[in-house]
Amino acid sequence: MDFRHELVLPNEDLPFRLFVFEGKDGSYKVSKHWHRSVEIFLVLEGSIDFYIDSSLYRLGQEQFILVNSNEVHSIDCPKPNFTLVLQIPRGLFDAYIGDVDHLLFSRSCQKDEALACLIRRMQKAYEQRQTGYLLQILSDFYQIMYLLVTDYRILEVDEERKRQNRNLDRLSKITNYIQVNYREDLTLEGVAHIFGFSPAYLSKMFQKYAGINYKTYVSDLRTQAGYRLLMNTKMPVGEIAMECGFPDSRSFAKAFRRRFGAPPAEYRKSRLESNKDKKVT
Repeated sequence: MDFRHELVLPNEDLPFRLFVFEGKDGSYKVSKHWHRSVEIFLVLEGSIDFYIDSSLYRLGQEQFILVNSNEVHSIDCPKPNFTLVLQIPRGLFDAYIGDVDHLLFSRSCQKDEALACLIRRMQKAYEQRQTGYLLQILSDFYQIMYLLVTDYRILEVDEERKRQNRNLDRLSKITNYIQVNYREDLTLEGVAHIFGFSPAYLSKMFQKYAGINYKTYVSDLRTQAGYRLLMNTKMPVGEIAMECGFPDSRSFAKAFRRRFGAPPAEYRKSRLESNKDKKVT
């Protein structure tokens, strides 16, 4: 899959997502993807290489980058780092500014002590969870939103960018639906009908904006779900195949082998043996 849509889920007790980047130990890559949330990466220690479309941004200590809604991006961090990530659902801006569908911020790699201080303080409060911590976090969060719309917003958005946003928004809604209903029978014709498109138009949309055909996208999504069950449960391979929406175990095995290089049962066995060896060592 060339790039994928990511469904961003907020923290359970917050209207946004705040977390420490999972690639902190280095030797980590995040493949091309996009989402409808506005995203800020703030590097506190080390460095990471950040790609937006075809442009490379090298982030060093105390630098951050802002990713706009629907921008395709990827990350490469060969070395250890400590990076905070703030993901803001675009809908949170709805009540405060107009034309949120064309919301765009400056994304150049830069330093902003005020913004960095707010994000660091939010993360510290979230970890310590002292009395009133949610009030402090929300106060800092809305201050960040204020800085974004007053200091970073780009008011003139070209028509090409608006058109791309509209199309990716449509595709995001469709991929969200598929991610929720991947266990069901998701024919191209059926999903196209649900969203009011012709099958040919939906197929072209996936090919152009997701870099993959519809059938492969659904298969890859089901394979990822199967991988999680394979690694975290003792379910038989046949049951996993049916649970994840595959018509039979053979089709699951074929898709799994294409993605992971080995049949499911063989892959599970090798990983279990590898984990046992690590425990003995």
